[in-house]
Amino acid sequence: MAPDSPEAARKAELTKNLARVEERIQSACVAAGRKREDLTLVVVTKTYPASDVRLLAELGVRHVAENRDQDAAPKAAACADLPLEWHFVGQLQTNKARSVAGYADYVHSVDRLRLVTALSAAALRTERELGCLVQVAFDAASGTVGERGGTAPDGVTALAEAVAGAQGLRLDGVMTVAPLTGPYAGRAEEVFEQLREISTGLRAAHPAANMVSAGMSSDLEEAVRAGATHVRVGSAVLGDRPRLG
Repeated sequence: MAPDSPEAARKAELTKNLARVEERIQSACVAAGRKREDLTLVVVTKTYPASDVRLLAELGVRHVAENRDQDAAPKAAACADLPLEWHFVGQLQTNKARSVAGYADYVHSVDRLRLVTALSAAALRTERELGCLVQVAFDAASGTVGERGGTAPDGVTALAEAVAGAQGLRLDGVMTVAPLTGPYAGRAEEVFEQLREISTGLRAAHPAANMVSAGMSSDLEEAVRAGATHVRVGSAVLGDRPRLG
């Protein structure tokens, strides 16, 4: 890589951004009395090219996330030689389950029984085990889906039991996205605290389901304070402008 090449400049930019995010995570962990090793940074690479994923891997990133299968599938294939774990974090149509099961290690956005059935069939077909998180939507009423996907809090137990009983799937925990509208808009930490309570209840029946996926670039500190085990950070690492590759 030439020192003055665009690739070198991009790597320098990513290095700087990762350092800033790491400093934020470290500070949040200290403030919360938590160990840094108890928190996993998942870099959300949506809209960015496979070349950025390669640079991130060179910089030590091991967990990356995507939210659209049509972008994720070719990117994961192009980066199949890298030591990465792939997280699918977007709303997932059942007809995309087979494709996602081919590359994802974790699906954070399990929010309905039909999707559990589709993912189970796909996991068996691809002979891979999928780690699944139940997405909780605090802007959803009972029996409805939130604006960004997710089941209402009172639907978590039934959905978790379905995942736990499905072949090819592993119940790993819960996920949420802070609502943009409704009574919890602008109250991210309160939402994350409630997610922690749901996680505690879930672990009583499923001790291994200990992942709590919460927090993004704008609210990762609140998520750390509320006990998140995984934060999903995109723009703070990769920048605000979409890069089509």
